[in-house]
Amino acid sequence: MSGHPHESFSTLHGPLDWWARQRPEVVALRNEHTALSFAQLHQRVHSRRAAIDSQNLPETVLLPTTMGVLDTLIEFLAVIASGRCAALGDPAWPSHILAEVAASIAGLPQPAHLRAAAAIPPALAPCYIGFTSGSTGQPKGFRRNHLSWTESFRASVTDFGACATGPVAAPGRLSHSLFLFGAMMGLWTGAGAVVQERFSASATLASLAQGQACVLLAVPSQLLLMLDTAQRQGHPPIASTTLILISGARWMREQTPRLHTLFPNARLIEFYGASETSYVAWREADGANDSQVVGQPFSNVELRIGDWPVGTPCATGTAGRIWVRSPMLFMDYVHTQDPTAAIRHHDWLSVRDMGWLDAQGQLYLCGRENRMLVTQGKNFFPEEVESCLLTHGEVGHASVLGLPDRLRGYRIHAVVQLKEGAHPVPKTALTHLCRHALEPYKTPRRWWLWHGPWPLTRNGKTDHAAIAQTLASLVGSPDSWTQEGITPWH
Repeated sequence: MSGHPHESFSTLHGPLDWWARQRPEVVALRNEHTALSFAQLHQRVHSRRAAIDSQNLPETVLLPTTMGVLDTLIEFLAVIASGRCAALGDPAWPSHILAEVAASIAGLPQPAHLRAAAAIPPALAPCYIGFTSGSTGQPKGFRRNHLSWTESFRASVTDFGACATGPVAAPGRLSHSLFLFGAMMGLWTGAGAVVQERFSASATLASLAQGQACVLLAVPSQLLLMLDTAQRQGHPPIASTTLILISGARWMREQTPRLHTLFPNARLIEFYGASETSYVAWREADGANDSQVVGQPFSNVELRIGDWPVGTPCATGTAGRIWVRSPMLFMDYVHTQDPTAAIRHHDWLSVRDMGWLDAQGQLYLCGRENRMLVTQGKNFFPEEVESCLLTHGEVGHASVLGLPDRLRGYRIHAVVQLKEGAHPVPKTALTHLCRHALEPYKTPRRWWLWHGPWPLTRNGKTDHAAIAQTLASLVGSPDSWTQEGITPWH
């Protein structure tokens, strides 16, 4: 792709003016009801930018959470084109959370190191604040500059090739930064983006089958819904999709053959990253490797493993804290006291994930530092056992937790929810699964079945803290099991 004009775009909104001149009639943004060409999108953004300037809005603008996806994208582009920073909240927030976030955003200054600079290059100016769940229960705001995302787009093209420069389908809420990232990448390359006001597996399949997009950015739950929908509908293979990027949660690699059947020409890529780091590592989504491997670092990423990113790092194959250095890192947090927040040392960053590197430089992810347990004198990462349990076809959700134990340090408990309509599964089937795939001490000692809605955080991930609190209150209190929707699994 050497010499392609998008290589010189240094801001998220910068490509709009170029593509509006070079390919004015090409569809830039499309949802279920509307298709805007680059010329039309440029005009709408220009008009909104003028209105924003006339209102003399502050440096950071919290966008209304009541707007639809397409209108939010237009507003986002207009705000950042005005030189301001756009904060995107979650429409699902209750009113008191929205009020707290709005108060924290009001009058928010630029980061200290930028205030001290005489002139800030546009690429380094803050342009986006997103929010992720923190251990305190309050949204954790993270601030990014233009460069952190434009470098991510460049890495996509460098590492995945020309297939990353096609129209992008990003069928999710923009409060999940993954889908905002996907839409912006489609605009940056000039290929355009397809979004949805409300996710529909059928609509996504139809859009891809019609060739409206050839790149799909999705989380695993969306892909599973699409596979099930395609099976019910007898959907023929979709040959025009050339790249599927998977992130947000662990991909069930045993489902990869089904995905290849539905998208026979698509390169299937899992990538590991975080809101604070953007891209870290990637791998082909086949089922051949260890479930802990997350792949090779992106071409512009350096990795170190250890307690500190200076001095002697951990030896190959030894687990420790993962440190990242790249041009894609976030700037800072917005008003957070979360003890699980990322930590920085000069230009190195850690989001407190634990992992190790093999002799080929492949990164393996053990789990979150704050979830690591010590049992029988050994380090134990619940995520490894949860991944193992989720390979069973009847298991829908799993949470592996440690409760204090006088002899072992922690006794390992597994809380499992079977899929709706699943065939009865004996507990022994799961214990055998763990004993076959894992070291003996990693097999849970006690098992529980969860009934009713599975606890989730605001960003749709398992709320392990809520499950642990429920479990701790029930152990030793059999009378409470049924009313709490959890029963021991004998």
